[in-house]
Amino acid sequence: MNLIQKLANERFAKLAAWLMEIACYFVICFYILCTALSFAGRQSFFLHTKTGTFEHAIYGEEDHNTHFRNITVHMSDNIHVWTNDKDEIDLAIQIGLSLMYALQTVPLILALWFLSRVCSNIQKKQIFTEQNACYLLYYGLIQFSVAVFVPFIKLLICWLTNLAADSRIAISTGQNLFGMLLPSITFLVAAYIIHYGVQLQDEADHTL
Repeated sequence: MNLIQKLANERFAKLAAWLMEIACYFVICFYILCTALSFAGRQSFFLHTKTGTFEHAIYGEEDHNTHFRNITVHMSDNIHVWTNDKDEIDLAIQIGLSLMYALQTVPLILALWFLSRVCSNIQKKQIFTEQNACYLLYYGLIQFSVAVFVPFIKLLICWLTNLAADSRIAISTGQNLFGMLLPSITFLVAAYIIHYGVQLQDEADHTL
């Protein structure tokens, strides 16, 4: 009980909310940078050519044997690319890779923005509000959608890319389904708790 009283106090909560808000902004900037790198051809993948297989190849390079590369990004999914008859990677493959990467990061950027708004409201002592309930609901729904629907959309993008390119791409996705699904459900429950608290507060105000 003493530990709860020490940790569950206004000063600690406001500090934690401030740190969390800063962390949200930092991760948002990081995701934006990573997405830009992906569209610039700096996303790594397994490349299969006529001369061999390269584990960390990127579209924006000519020599895949090099061991030194500038900043690159990668997805948690396993992505394999096969070159065309000219032993080259089609531009359609790069576009497909970037779209799949953006499909992962853009929703998370939006979700983190909603979470940062909750942290900002907590610092202002605005806790049990419909706004916070909505922000937490949006965060949970976005995370849930990324976990459940995004893998299927990635497979669709992969299929469409193969139709448009002479090169070929394959992806193994959905490995982190439960890792994202459980936290998203937790935030949905938290949104309901905040919403229920707001209702109780309104009922108490009307009773008085």
